[in-house]
Amino acid sequence: MTVSEAPAAGYRPAATLPIRAEIRRQAGRRRTQLALGFMVLLPLIILIAFEFGGGDDDNNGGGAFSSLNDLATSGGLNFALFSIFVSASFLLVVVVALFCGDTVASEASWGSLRYLLAIPVPRARLLAVKLIVALGYSLTALLTLATTALLVGTLRYGWHPLGSTVSAEIPAGEGVLRLLGILGYLAVVLLGVAGLAFLLSVVTDAALGAVGGAVLLWILSSILDQITALGSIRNFLPTHYSDAWLGLLSTPMQTDDVVKGAISAVCYATLFWSVAFFRFTRKDVTS
Repeated sequence: MTVSEAPAAGYRPAATLPIRAEIRRQAGRRRTQLALGFMVLLPLIILIAFEFGGGDDDNNGGGAFSSLNDLATSGGLNFALFSIFVSASFLLVVVVALFCGDTVASEASWGSLRYLLAIPVPRARLLAVKLIVALGYSLTALLTLATTALLVGTLRYGWHPLGSTVSAEIPAGEGVLRLLGILGYLAVVLLGVAGLAFLLSVVTDAALGAVGGAVLLWILSSILDQITALGSIRNFLPTHYSDAWLGLLSTPMQTDDVVKGAISAVCYATLFWSVAFFRFTRKDVTS
């Protein structure tokens, strides 16, 4: 190494772009505040809808949705479960895609990405820090939704056993554990969304394209999963086991699909993140 190539005295790559600094930067962004704020607001909207809705004369819904709708007002645990159910398939996907898809692409669109690398922040560290923070905020959003729904539901409807559409009532203490298991499984499944959105965030300089692309591809996977003609191919779609958490409400719990879904999500997330790191460390950053 020549003198001109030697790093500056005191320079430590691991000290660049501290995680705490990135957390503060992202906390100050309007999209973070709005996303987390909506996680608090949604249970209140659902509660108001139940309080001022037209009653229970609309029973044309099908399957689990109709049953969970009937159970939602029978206790705080059931209200939290209902809030999670109506959010899991789309809202949480959008929120996770927002946090993970906007993180790198937004820096590129602002023209600040090259300045971060000129500090210099090692590319792998920059990606790692941004990914960790994005995942942290995604988890915070999920927990905020569940906690708010549980608190609001308990204050309004009381503390009662967890009702289930596929088994007898589950005692409140065990119901809390099952609810935590459901949240844990959803957090793992959403890693697939996080990985896809993060990869698109590295590939494109348009944050909206990364977020929207991840959501659209996730929806496409859900649509393909409904086509039975695909046969066993559906088992390899990232959304195939997205509803496996319903098995945690049965007695005894059905965990086979939960395990398969968790393994599938981790594999997809690892693949997407690996490609993202490989692409970014070799990318010519001009913005």
